[in-house]
Amino acid sequence: MSSRALLLVNRHARQGQKGLSEAIEYLKTLGFDLIEQSTEDPKHLAEVILRYQHQVDLVIIGGGDGTLNAAVDALVDTQLPLGILPLGTANDLARTLKIPNSLSEACKIIAYRNLRRIDLGWVNGKHFFNVASLGLSVKITQLLTKEAKRRWGIFAYAATALQVIWEARPFTAEILINGESVRVKTVQIAVGNGRYYGGGMAVADDAAIDDQRLDLYSLEMKHWWQIILLLPALRQGRHIHWESVRSLQGQEIEVYTRKPRPINTDGEITTYTPAHFRVIPKAVAVLVPPEIRS
Repeated sequence: MSSRALLLVNRHARQGQKGLSEAIEYLKTLGFDLIEQSTEDPKHLAEVILRYQHQVDLVIIGGGDGTLNAAVDALVDTQLPLGILPLGTANDLARTLKIPNSLSEACKIIAYRNLRRIDLGWVNGKHFFNVASLGLSVKITQLLTKEAKRRWGIFAYAATALQVIWEARPFTAEILINGESVRVKTVQIAVGNGRYYGGGMAVADDAAIDDQRLDLYSLEMKHWWQIILLLPALRQGRHIHWESVRSLQGQEIEVYTRKPRPINTDGEITTYTPAHFRVIPKAVAVLVPPEIRS
């Protein structure tokens, strides 16, 4: 692999503006020949990648999970390897891949050039790295402002989650998985491809981003305070063992609701129910630490 790279940084990411100049300095010192592009709107990332696909050998993206999600479809189309600079608030994909938040260390990992092919989730034509969900997480996304994330970081997720949990109301859904139909009354359905989401919560305690399966959980609590009790278990993915949490696994999943409900993919609302999910094995190559294990 040569050292010609397309560097894309979301200036609105929590550390985007500050991180851009630092990243350029680190990467040039490590021998990279950079085409530097920054954006005020992550939605433009895909078209930039497609524009430069024949001029570079890899894409380096600085931002959070929403920024990476905006670029994922173009990464699939071009099959360019991905280097990650964790400059966002949650950085859950970086956490899953054990890429540290230190910008200098993240640059060294890219320079080491250890490639790992990872799975992607897919829902209604949109790829995602971490988790797609409906219910509580969508309301958190709708209420969580960029200003709050920039000012309070990961604590903004916790404060907004508590507000949403207080107002939580269950909805009914039908889940089709492994040839069976399951009807649920739930406050959240999450379908995970990776391990971490939502600022460090684990979708399941044994989830991996290359296990070629989707992990679904449904929170079927009757009272809002039960969700509060569940929060510590969510951090380790142990919630799937609770009686009030339904846990299912499969390669394809369909979810139907009485009326269309928005779906959050990697922190961005991108589609609505009815939803058809599937896992795309080994869909993209990512530069990761050499000691990484599945």
